[in-house]
Amino acid sequence: MKDLKDYSLLKHNTFGIEARCSRFLEYSTLEEAQQVAQILQSGDTPYIIIGGGSNLLLTRDFCGTVVHSAVKGIEREGEPLLRCGSGEVWDDVVAYCVEHEMWGAENLSLIPGDVGASAVQNIGAYGAEAKDLVTTVEAVEIATGKVVVIDAADCHYAYRQSRFKGEWKDRFLITHVTYRLKVGDYEPHTEYGNISSELQRKGIVNPTAEQLRQTIIDIRRQKLPDPEEQGNAGSFFMNPVVDKEKYESLAEQYPGMPHYSLPDGKEKIPAGWMIDQCGWKGRSLGRAGVHDKQALVLVNRGGATGQEVVALCEAIKKDVLEKFGIAIFPEVNIY
Repeated sequence: MKDLKDYSLLKHNTFGIEARCSRFLEYSTLEEAQQVAQILQSGDTPYIIIGGGSNLLLTRDFCGTVVHSAVKGIEREGEPLLRCGSGEVWDDVVAYCVEHEMWGAENLSLIPGDVGASAVQNIGAYGAEAKDLVTTVEAVEIATGKVVVIDAADCHYAYRQSRFKGEWKDRFLITHVTYRLKVGDYEPHTEYGNISSELQRKGIVNPTAEQLRQTIIDIRRQKLPDPEEQGNAGSFFMNPVVDKEKYESLAEQYPGMPHYSLPDGKEKIPAGWMIDQCGWKGRSLGRAGVHDKQALVLVNRGGATGQEVVALCEAIKKDVLEKFGIAIFPEVNIY
């Protein structure tokens, strides 16, 4: 177990913002997670639990304890089940699935972050979400040190939401997540976004899982900046969901406005499109800016502080609300 004092979090946030914490605890086994829980039970200082830092914005030093999982391992349990350590890199799990002919995760290729975050955030992209795959979450309850196994149905998954982000926030130390994949004949899902057009451009009619995964990787790399080159946290805002009446009213004003119809009759409108319509794509506010290829992504132009990114976020929210009458909210966790 790592137990470090006055620790830099620069390498633990993809925005590339320098911030420090009073104490840093990292567990790599179930037993170490229980030790960490025992330390946190004292309640002497506040604490936060982080994953790979790809969904994190730090606005100041944290005068408390930061907890991180380094639990590794990918194990097949029965034909369609995969049990993964919470500290595994999510995209490594997707690569493993495709390599071993287990289907269902390929549309989630190249999403940054760790396995534990997939269960907390209900990560999603290109018509797929983690909730479609998660069966159980294993964790240590901090207050008691007890090991618990939580069924996916009890996590109350919704769009980028779960009980781990709400009533269960900072209550559990996740150690493993088990996913149910599909085996046998492959049925690709290519109807979301520009997957179909990209496959057509490549001359691929019936993609294999590997071809679909590579196509999604190519699409993401074309429009999303590499955090190693320009600090960012991927998609900064959640796509808002509105009722049909609101959508139809906007569609009259903005012909061709993109949208995705949901099973409950509501409509999801891409926040990136609205931000672009407000003229923010490629613009900067101080040292923080909006990516020039994808308006949903806020970037660190170099030396930006967390406060500068927040100021940019608030300016964008204000403009979108004034223009469209829709409130948008960050997907990123801000501390």
